[in-house]
Amino acid sequence: MRVSRHRGRVAALTALAAVAVSGLTACSGDDRIKLTVQVFGGAGFGYEDLVKEYEKDHPDIDVDYQIVTDDYDNEFRPQVLQWLEAGSGAGDVVGIEEQGVGQMMSLGDAWADLSEYGLDKRESDYPSWKWEQGHTADGKLAGLGTDVGGMAMCYRTDLFKKAGLPTDREKVAELWQDWDGFTKAAKKFTDSDVDAAFVDSPNQLYNIRMVQEAGAADGISYFDRKDKYVAGDTEAVRTAFDYVAELHELGAVGQFENWSDEWNSAMQAGGFATMGCPAWMMGVIADTSGKENKGNWDVAQVPGGSGNWGGSWLGVPAQSDHPKEAAELADYLTKPKSQVAAFEAISAFPSTKEGQEDPKVADLSNEYFNDAPTGKLIADSVKEFKPVYYGELHSAVRAAVEDVLFGLVQGSYKHDEAWKEFVAAGQEVVDTA
Repeated sequence: MRVSRHRGRVAALTALAAVAVSGLTACSGDDRIKLTVQVFGGAGFGYEDLVKEYEKDHPDIDVDYQIVTDDYDNEFRPQVLQWLEAGSGAGDVVGIEEQGVGQMMSLGDAWADLSEYGLDKRESDYPSWKWEQGHTADGKLAGLGTDVGGMAMCYRTDLFKKAGLPTDREKVAELWQDWDGFTKAAKKFTDSDVDAAFVDSPNQLYNIRMVQEAGAADGISYFDRKDKYVAGDTEAVRTAFDYVAELHELGAVGQFENWSDEWNSAMQAGGFATMGCPAWMMGVIADTSGKENKGNWDVAQVPGGSGNWGGSWLGVPAQSDHPKEAAELADYLTKPKSQVAAFEAISAFPSTKEGQEDPKVADLSNEYFNDAPTGKLIADSVKEFKPVYYGELHSAVRAAVEDVLFGLVQGSYKHDEAWKEFVAAGQEVVDTA
């Protein structure tokens, strides 16, 4: 699950403080066990009905399900880190988002080992990469996967038609089976008289390519597995950076910063023709572009075939007074059947193989995108996805280097100069951490 919009910070911090106080209570008044689940996101993790069902089947347990904030990076993650460091305040079950999983898994002593409660039996439920990322550096099972983002490529059929490109999704997928094909499509688009960018922004394009390249190699991007900063020497990072520069030189890359008003307006008005689309992004497009653009958007396989943006895990902090019961609750909330229920509630795409194959998921089509088979597209994108190592400072470095990518497309840097600034921006994060 990926969250991006921010609420008022004062209100959010007030809510976080209230949550910290409530998280200190382990038992309710009648001595039943109280388990606190803390997650993030505007719609949370879709657990409302699941929690009610669990309480019904476990009359000795009360579950306090808290959607703490919708902002993971700036509010939820720092607060969880503070709770873990303090040894108090965290819930019994806590959500962990993809971009912060490396940092959380680096804190091995802060998490209960779920294998002690028999949950290592769940390995076969998951793709190997999702399972592996739920482990600490010393091999402890600390997180069970909830959802994945997967990856497809959304595109504007009206703009493609004007540019003389195919609009049928199967023909589009054939057009860009690989990144060379995507480049050819970008050139044809920019050579036309369509007044729009081919790609919405540099960062999405960069991250899709970088994750694919890293997964196909050794899984390393900004940090090696000893958490040494190696971005400047990592082929996957340089390949993705150079690809953004290449498309920028064609005039194909937009300057629309994700989640900005300008990005939203361009999405609605046809200011760009393509954008990376994990499962949850399709809802963003439909909501932002509005009814008037239904049918103007479609979705096809991403170049290279695989990818992922977003997704989460549930972990049990070692400070929990009831780690066994908390582990059992985390197990229940992440089972394939529960993941399908969460998918029905908030469209969180299951990370379990069985959940992805459920007809409610696999047969899903999206009316807004011309009845595109979105369930199959997303499931196919994660089947062959290879794991990428996210170091402790991955999220902070990512934010810093993406600023340089925007500087490149905005004309602040030339190609070679931008690469030096890119590597230096990440190094500065490491040096000042």
